[in-house]
Amino acid sequence: MSGTPHAVLAEGLRKTYGPTRALDGFDLAVPEGTVCGLLGPNGAGKTTAVRILATLLRADGGRATVAGFDVTRQAEQVRYRIGLTGQYAAVDDALTGVQNLQMFGRLFHLSKAAARARAEELLDRFGLTGAAHRKAGTYSGGMKRRLDLAAGLVLAPRVLFLDEPTTGLDPRNRNEVWSVVRSLVAGGTTVLLTTQYLDEADQLADRIAVMDAGRVIAEGTPAELKARIGGDQVDVVLRDATHLSEVAALLSRVTDGTPETDEDGFRVSAPVTGRAAALTGILRALDTAGIEVEDVAVRRPTLDEVFLRLTGRPTDEVTA
Repeated sequence: MSGTPHAVLAEGLRKTYGPTRALDGFDLAVPEGTVCGLLGPNGAGKTTAVRILATLLRADGGRATVAGFDVTRQAEQVRYRIGLTGQYAAVDDALTGVQNLQMFGRLFHLSKAAARARAEELLDRFGLTGAAHRKAGTYSGGMKRRLDLAAGLVLAPRVLFLDEPTTGLDPRNRNEVWSVVRSLVAGGTTVLLTTQYLDEADQLADRIAVMDAGRVIAEGTPAELKARIGGDQVDVVLRDATHLSEVAALLSRVTDGTPETDEDGFRVSAPVTGRAAALTGILRALDTAGIEVEDVAVRRPTLDEVFLRLTGRPTDEVTA
């Protein structure tokens, strides 16, 4: 079992709470040394899946291995090979940075000397040495998040579960956490990430699994998922709504699909192939028709659009 090339492997996981099926045949395979983003609307089953994989909850059916060990039959071996960081920092504000990490080390049965050495190593790795002897309650949001991540790495886990690691952080602190995650993966750690920010999944994830109703409904790289909903798209933005219907009719003739009209945004969009040729043809057609526009651009689909197309729900319903 320990020779599996997958750091996380789930097959047919099921979990029921009364009449509710939290997981209904959940399958997932995460290769070692990669980041997998787990996305889904509220109630999709992401938290339940992570709790089962982290041995905090038992599945009603199916099987799963983490770091090569069965999460049910070999739970203790799994726990010594994983780290888990929730969306709220688990550090003690009354303790200093080094005291927090030493406490986690002792909880994992490290000797006092080993716990202190590991704490100092992690503080240096996460850029917190200068704040080592300050109480965590005085840390900024980004610093506290880095300390929380460090606490999850006391045992140098092979697999790290991150549950919305940047919730509530400003853009600068989010970038700090992203940098830390990238460095961990570069060092060989496998990361399973749940996030409410689709740009975060786009930035960090090698592969993304989209969940709905307790199972994975789509999986692939960010680029593969975007390609599934039609590739490139042209957006024509007008100065007012006067020519919206005329532009929609024009795009239906010179593009590859049915245009969509956003009346509030004075925008008409349509799928295209061949970015340069499509843009040239559209500009020529607009000029011939004598229609003045505010902007014309060809762009890739966003993960927000992928999510909406796959689940039928907007991304503001994404939650852990």
